[in-house]
Amino acid sequence: MTAARFRASRRRVLQAVAALPLAGVGQRAASADGDGRTWPTRAIRMVVVYPPGGVSDTIARILAEALSRDLGVPAWVENKGGAGGGVGMEAVARAAPDGHTLAFSALTPLTLNPLLSRPSADHDPLRDIAPVAAVMRTPVLVAGTPAFTGRGFADLVDEARRRPGAIRWASSGIATTGHMVMAQVAAASGARITHIPYHGGGPQLNDALSGRFEVLSTNVAALQLDYVRTGRLKALAVGAPARLGALPEVPTLSELGYPQANLMSLFGLFVPAATPRPVQERINAAVNRVLVGGPLAGRLERAYNLPAAGGIDDFRAAVRDDYEANRRLVAAGALRGDRTP
Repeated sequence: MTAARFRASRRRVLQAVAALPLAGVGQRAASADGDGRTWPTRAIRMVVVYPPGGVSDTIARILAEALSRDLGVPAWVENKGGAGGGVGMEAVARAAPDGHTLAFSALTPLTLNPLLSRPSADHDPLRDIAPVAAVMRTPVLVAGTPAFTGRGFADLVDEARRRPGAIRWASSGIATTGHMVMAQVAAASGARITHIPYHGGGPQLNDALSGRFEVLSTNVAALQLDYVRTGRLKALAVGAPARLGALPEVPTLSELGYPQANLMSLFGLFVPAATPRPVQERINAAVNRVLVGGPLAGRLERAYNLPAAGGIDDFRAAVRDDYEANRRLVAAGALRGDRTP
């Protein structure tokens, strides 16, 4: 995607956001009685369900700062990584449903984790968590490490077919979008690939640079792009609607014949399910406002992320669609051979 096309796409998104019927724009937004008129009444806690250091952590902190300015109350970030986002989501599910505790996360803790493990007796993310506001879509980069000797993506697949299990492909964790990309490639190609799940993008990237495995899938961000430019990582493919302006020679997974693996990470905010609907609407409205302009929108653009603003019901439809796609993948037995480094 060229810079001009990216800006044109972003303008269309922001124009659509501007046309949304944002509830109560310009007012302080939900009260204890749930009528949505006085929220927030104290500081907002934003739980990032991943360890510090990744693109999600960076964007969440910028989002928290933007929401603090917009709403006139402090907003602070707490990292609670583990279990593919499940640890942080469980903490939010158990929080008071008053709009003052939010989760910043990709969809997978709701749309994949429940398919891979039985919910605990006192926590079911599909039942206990409500999607409230989409924030961004992040392209996925598939890259070779110093341990990968091939020239391109076809070499990766050929090697995995010739030597089943020899190609080690790392993601930031089980039940993440990067894991899904790997699983879809393996399912479509018939190759047996060894999945190496990490507990976050930071540790995964450190081991990638030292060649502890051959391939990784990671979110596109400035640091990863720098490593590609300096030759420390080899860009093999991207999951995105079109080629990225920063990597014009790198094909999308759709171009390579893997359209089902051509995934992007959708990130957003989530709240305890019992949070009153008026409060949820005020949170959604505030997110849409800060996405329309200011440092958050600029930072997303510079990091090749796409703003994903919209209504609550649109976000929930995206969650449902992702869940159904993952359910089919799990039913086909595509998620096998995982091992922790």
